[in-house]
Amino acid sequence: MMKQCITTKNLSHGYNSKELVVQGVDLAVPEGAIYGFLGPNGAGKTTTLKLILGLLKPLSGEIEVFGKQLDNKRTEILSRIGSLIESPSIYAHLSASENLKVWKPLFGCTDQRVGEVLELVGLSQTGKKKAGHFSLGMKQRLAIAAALLHRPELLILDEPTNGLDPQGIIEMRALLRKLNEESGVTIIVSSHLLGEVEKLVTHVGIIHQGQMKFQGSWNELRQLQREQQAIMWRCSRPGEALNIIPNAAMQGEIIVSGFLHDAEAAAVNKQLIQSGIELYEVKHQSPDLETIFLQMIK
Repeated sequence: MMKQCITTKNLSHGYNSKELVVQGVDLAVPEGAIYGFLGPNGAGKTTTLKLILGLLKPLSGEIEVFGKQLDNKRTEILSRIGSLIESPSIYAHLSASENLKVWKPLFGCTDQRVGEVLELVGLSQTGKKKAGHFSLGMKQRLAIAAALLHRPELLILDEPTNGLDPQGIIEMRALLRKLNEESGVTIIVSSHLLGEVEKLVTHVGIIHQGQMKFQGSWNELRQLQREQQAIMWRCSRPGEALNIIPNAAMQGEIIVSGFLHDAEAAAVNKQLIQSGIELYEVKHQSPDLETIFLQMIK
């Protein structure tokens, strides 16, 4: 069983007990994972992340990070976390390195470390250029550089690709993968678009209207996709074949059945052939992951 970096139990938050933004969320982020926290705008993603960071106080529930209760060890826990919530907070009149040096006294880091994180996020060549003249992608990377100054073990990023162009999204994805693989940083990244994170994450949590709809590894989500696939059969004598293929229905001259394991499909094919029915085409029809995501949040 994987060790958990973040665990929440029955976590709830709202304006009052009748207007909950987050309702009984049980989050489980494994250590060393890249966890995609997915849901439409207003689903409760940012609120949940703020609760984990102690920026909001829960109405009920428990939050455990690094195996310790947030209520009891808040300062110690937060010293091991880097975060970017909502828009990046930077000084527009300062350069990238000057922005990071503002944080030096707080984190107790050196000029060398400032240079290291600028190199890591690809901003080491910006020189004296003011941050106010940076592109949105550069500002996002600078904010992440600030979050990395103290070598955090956990990085929490709220919609880090928001507003980025396709190249910026690719660069952000590469940066996060590098941090995870080379430095062992656990990353939780929120998004309202499954397509943005499907090439990055190892684990997924889907939230809608403050409630968790799915949580598991990326492979488990893929398996769910596979179990929802149908099989299309095109053959001679479809009326007779319909009596052989289980859980099937006619769509024109095509027979469509529900999910069958490989061995089950092979046995059906064998029975069709033994019955003298000619098979012209047999293929799977799988819903894409975006469709599954949309089904979960309906």
